[in-house]
Amino acid sequence: MIEPATLQDLIARWWWNYDQGNFDVLASLLTEDMRFSCRTDTGTTDFEDFVRVEVSGRDAVMAWQTDHRINSPYPLRHNGTDVHIVEARGADAAAFASYIFVTQIVDGKVSNLSSAIVTGEVRIEAGGLRIAQLEVVLDTMNSVLFSER
Repeated sequence: MIEPATLQDLIARWWWNYDQGNFDVLASLLTEDMRFSCRTDTGTTDFEDFVRVEVSGRDAVMAWQTDHRINSPYPLRHNGTDVHIVEARGADAAAFASYIFVTQIVDGKVSNLSSAIVTGEVRIEAGGLRIAQLEVVLDTMNSVLFSER
C-alpha cells in the first residue's frame, strides 16, 4: 500500500528538482511509460504554446521538461500543497491530486506567477515510488462566486 507521506515526499522531490534543473534526478522519479500533460483552464492565454503539451514516455517527457525549464525564469518555486491519495489502485499504484502555487522574483520581491491543479498516478516500480502520470491544469480564469461557476 502506498503511504501518503511517501507520495508527498515524491511530489515534493519532483517540484524541488524541477525548479533546480536537476534533470537526471527528475528522470529517476518517472516510470518508463510516464505520461505528462499541461494546459491552462481557459486555453486562451498569450502563453498557450509555451505550456500546452501532451507527451508519453520518460524520454519524451524529459525532453519537454528540460526545454521548458531552461526557457523559464530562475529562481522559480513550485510549492506543492494538499497532496493526497484520491484512489488506491491495488497495493502498488494510486491516483493523487494536489495544488501548486508558483512564484518568481521580480524587482527583488516574490511575485505570484501561477497556481494549478495537479493530478496523476504513482506506481511502485524498480524498488521505489515513481510518477506514472502527471497532469497540470494552470489557473487562468477569473475567480467568481462558487455558485456562479
